[in-house]
Amino acid sequence: MAETKATNITWHPSKVTAEDRAAATHNRPCIVWLTGLSGCGKSTIAVALEHALIAGGHAAYVLDGDNLRHGLNSDLGFSPQDRAENIRRAGEIARLLADAGLIVIASFISPYAADRQRVRQLVGPDEFLEVFVDAPVEVCERRDPKGLYKKARAAAAAGKPLGFTGLDAPYEAPVNPEIHLKTDEQTAEQAVDVIFNFLRRRGRLVEQR
Repeated sequence: MAETKATNITWHPSKVTAEDRAAATHNRPCIVWLTGLSGCGKSTIAVALEHALIAGGHAAYVLDGDNLRHGLNSDLGFSPQDRAENIRRAGEIARLLADAGLIVIASFISPYAADRQRVRQLVGPDEFLEVFVDAPVEVCERRDPKGLYKKARAAAAAGKPLGFTGLDAPYEAPVNPEIHLKTDEQTAEQAVDVIFNFLRRRGRLVEQR
């Protein structure tokens, strides 16, 4: 966890209530946290879910792990400490976006259960929806859209392991996720339907009048 060094700071509350934002965005905001191995389908599902929500008149935004590493988190590598800080920052951003009234679709490998739990505690259990995007590592490796598995195996063969999640670095799968998707058995469209319907049942989608 990052140390808080500033002491002369005050949290400034807004005059806009959660009910005001719900009326404006047609949401009961929450964070849909997609976790899973590289190549399991997180990004594909995240983008499709965002599109479905926007098309339905709901305010949503994808918070993508790679995108954050292009800017805000460009100073972080892939050590366990940097991975934890990556998720801490992502959680703080997701919390602010949810506070603004959005359904935040966070797409991060987020391999450590403790890091995901900290985000849940940050926003509260009712606003955190953990979605385990599950696919066997061999399936993810066959897809390998970025060529990362091939690169990681070549590095390991050369005696220079990269600490790649699922190969030479651990992935702690969710034990009790709100949703468990199996993308070796489900299409992206089916996965989106599962999440969308779950949000509706949980009352997160405010019907427009």
